[in-house]
Amino acid sequence: MATGNFVADFSQSLPLITAAQTECWYALHTRPKHEKLVSQRLADCGVTTFLPLINEVRRWSDRKKTLQLPLFSGYVFARFVPNRNERLRVLRVEGVLELVGAQREGAPIPDEEIESVRTLVAKDLAWSSYPYLAIGQKVRIRSGALDGVEGILVGRNGDRSLVISVNAIQRSLAVRVEGYQLEPVK
Repeated sequence: MATGNFVADFSQSLPLITAAQTECWYALHTRPKHEKLVSQRLADCGVTTFLPLINEVRRWSDRKKTLQLPLFSGYVFARFVPNRNERLRVLRVEGVLELVGAQREGAPIPDEEIESVRTLVAKDLAWSSYPYLAIGQKVRIRSGALDGVEGILVGRNGDRSLVISVNAIQRSLAVRVEGYQLEPVK
């Protein structure tokens, strides 16, 4: 039996941590009115969750009550390593319907977006829901002198503009839409 100093080199046996093994935020689609329950069940399983809640006053004929409701009805955010085992662990939680993203594998959500939502919910600021508008989407102006004008929303140098195209002659015009209310065209 040999004695002496033994120094083990485990660097070869440890797996390398790749980008795919770091925790990311994902949106989970839940059963209707199960957001709080799903968030609690995930937390009980050791998964970090974020469920932004807002206070809303509901009035009945005999009383009024302040309720805490999910900001995004039907969704809970969860932070986990995007590997097969973790996905299955999250998807097996009762009330979770699917991961939101391509091929139901989930699309990672940047930390900055989650932190922006956290900040907004934590501050006592007036805000309202707004339809999601993506660059490249067809939208309609719903206010001001351009009310009813439709076009494609584009971004250029931080400005949002509406591009109005005449397809027949392949020409377009662009107008800045800052300050105008927009709605998506279905």
